[in-house]
Amino acid sequence: MFNAMGAYIRAVEGLNRVVGRFTMYLIFAMLAVLLYSSISKAFFQPSIWTLESAQFLMVAYFLLGGAYSMQLDAHVRMDLIYSRFSLRSRALIDVLTAGFLLFYLVMLLYGGFSSTQYALEYKETSYSSWSPQMAPIKVVMTVGILLMMLQAIANFFRDLGLILGREFP
Repeated sequence: MFNAMGAYIRAVEGLNRVVGRFTMYLIFAMLAVLLYSSISKAFFQPSIWTLESAQFLMVAYFLLGGAYSMQLDAHVRMDLIYSRFSLRSRALIDVLTAGFLLFYLVMLLYGGFSSTQYALEYKETSYSSWSPQMAPIKVVMTVGILLMMLQAIANFFRDLGLILGREFP
């Protein structure tokens, strides 16, 4: 059982590390789009696609990088009491609360799948004047939510191992 859990943790964390490190560079794409937007407004004809493109890049940056952030335990939290507990006690709390997180992520994933299916089936577009297709960003959002769910399960296994006296590298 521990071998399977360790293999799962290694596979998911390896995938999220690759996706997360790639995703870090999306900030430069977003900055380039916003810089182009500022320059085009000042000197040329303003572009109608820049703001929405930057928003889509931010969504991709946030959701695809979320699992990597979760893996690094870099999420912001209010841990006035939590930080005072031992590692094993924190792992126990995390195991007990993991069900809430997984329920939330499963509901988000269900909504993401149905929304993506709708966008693909009906060729949904944005209501802006640019009117881009919504399916690509909805696919990215759904993949990001799936990666976070897989990482939450990996964190659950890691915490469970710590409680049971088997730490995973």
